[in-house]
Amino acid sequence: MDGTRYMDYEVIVVGGGHAGIEAALAAARLGRSTLLVTQNPDTIGRMSCNPAIGGLSKGNLVREVDALGGEMGLLIDATTIQYRLLNRSRGPAVQAPRAQADKMAYAAAARTALERQPGLRIFMDTVTGLIVSADGTRVEGVSTERGNRIGARAVIIASGTFMEGRIFIGEHRADSGRLGESAAKGLGTWLRAAGFPVGRMKTGTPARVKADSVNLDALELQHGDADREPFSFMNDEATGPDVPCRITYTNERTHAIINANIHHSPLFSGDITGKGPRYCPSIEDKVVKFPTRNRHQIFVEPEGLYTDELYLNGLSSSLPESVQVEFIHTMEGFEEAYVVRPGYAVEYDYVDPVDLYASLESKRMAGLYMAGQTNGSSGYEEAAAQGIVAGINASLAITGAQPLILSRAESYTGVLIDDLVTLGAKEPYRMFTSRAERRLALRHDTADRRLTPLGARVGLVSGERAERFERKLRAMDAVRELLRARKISQADAERDAVFAPHVGEELSRALRDPRVAELDVAAIEPGVASYPASWVLGILLDLRYEGYVAKEERLSARLGKLDGTRLSSDFDYSAVPGLSAESVEKLMAVQPLSLGQASRIPGVRPSDVALLAVRMARRPAGS
Repeated sequence: MDGTRYMDYEVIVVGGGHAGIEAALAAARLGRSTLLVTQNPDTIGRMSCNPAIGGLSKGNLVREVDALGGEMGLLIDATTIQYRLLNRSRGPAVQAPRAQADKMAYAAAARTALERQPGLRIFMDTVTGLIVSADGTRVEGVSTERGNRIGARAVIIASGTFMEGRIFIGEHRADSGRLGESAAKGLGTWLRAAGFPVGRMKTGTPARVKADSVNLDALELQHGDADREPFSFMNDEATGPDVPCRITYTNERTHAIINANIHHSPLFSGDITGKGPRYCPSIEDKVVKFPTRNRHQIFVEPEGLYTDELYLNGLSSSLPESVQVEFIHTMEGFEEAYVVRPGYAVEYDYVDPVDLYASLESKRMAGLYMAGQTNGSSGYEEAAAQGIVAGINASLAITGAQPLILSRAESYTGVLIDDLVTLGAKEPYRMFTSRAERRLALRHDTADRRLTPLGARVGLVSGERAERFERKLRAMDAVRELLRARKISQADAERDAVFAPHVGEELSRALRDPRVAELDVAAIEPGVASYPASWVLGILLDLRYEGYVAKEERLSARLGKLDGTRLSSDFDYSAVPGLSAESVEKLMAVQPLSLGQASRIPGVRPSDVALLAVRMARRPAGS
């Protein structure tokens, strides 16, 4: 029996997590009739793990999603219960905002945004397969667990940890994507049978404990920052409560219990075959791999205003529940802690992203896009960044427009996607500032200046956002003019010796001196005080790091020249004399879109790239 044939849509998004939210909203806002299919609308936007948004480099991704016209920045601004700017003591290139969220309020706000979006519908079902063209080269819709067949011109798979998900707690096993929530069975099996490079990955989450069972007074207190900056460029200020986090530590007794029960861990018994995140290991991983460490820091974070559950950040575990309770009780303040939910590991299917173009479209099936943990990434922010790009490109493809390809030089999102589709994912991918070659230029405060024009070009930036952006640019130009017009005088030098080497210079030039940059610029040029402090700070940082940014730009120009040399998807690498067999194999697998992407494929030598460059230079014009 074929089941019900529902009305067709232009775009179908599979999954209601952070990637699916951005993909569905982007597609609908670009005028495409859009359907989001989720197993349970009540779990849309749920934070499976840490109830926080942002962090080092991740905060940059959130601001980039917002600058393009996405939703995550607005959602976290509306539900923040604590805010911190990380790395305040270090340079601005590695600073980033992070906010603790009210977990339930965040999910509710996400669902509301979807339900109020014109042209977007939510449908409760489980996608178990794809409808494809007769020749198997193009996706034409989805088939579901209940036998429904729904047509579409583009499908975006954003299934998170649910595709063939399986959770582990000691010897306990369950087909789930989250504790208490059923796995999405069928789609991973379908993709495998269709020849997609499907693998298994693993992640995990710690136990949650009841706050009133913990001696909070025994823990280190950690308040948020008093001065907050909103994530979204649509907001002028950040508001909300400051709910403190706390810190405790594991100890030698904790580690002894874990070591004594390590044979009960599915991570070490061989039951879990998927690769876990190297940068967010379980507590049993940390104890085994760092035997000389006598303690590990644990951040005790509130789950929200609606509950007294606490999240034990750094204590992810898949040991048996009884063992988890036992070792939690060894930590200071947790001697009588009541465990509401145990920690667990979850293993799930993903598709190696080397099988995707930089547009996030499948190389083997036109119209099929993938985003988030389906691509082997880790984190809400990485998922959202991929989701908005997939939603934009699925929409552009339907109209016949060229895809939006974000470069490494202009965004962390570009770095993220280029790394995924060029290097593939053998372990859950996490964004770091060190991955970006131009991190000085990719500061979180510059995201709108870098990406809002691109969002406007594709049609995703609203009229209100565009007007706010233009107003900001005009104001920043006015501030720059004030700084150029203000000359350092002899009187300035007599008042403060730091000005002595700069007499006669424009203030804008003098501010490159770190000693001058530390001064209150409004006291030197009162005219800047009438402009928002964050805008003025952005200009001061531009001036301070101008030389370093120029150096990055020269490097980027060399990389850009390689990235500007396009390679066709049907390029015959075996016909290039001198290429090693290993390089030919890897180039054929990745099908790079440019020489730059080819140069970043592991195993492709600089000499191979030089051979390709010579071959491309000899091409007839227009070929």
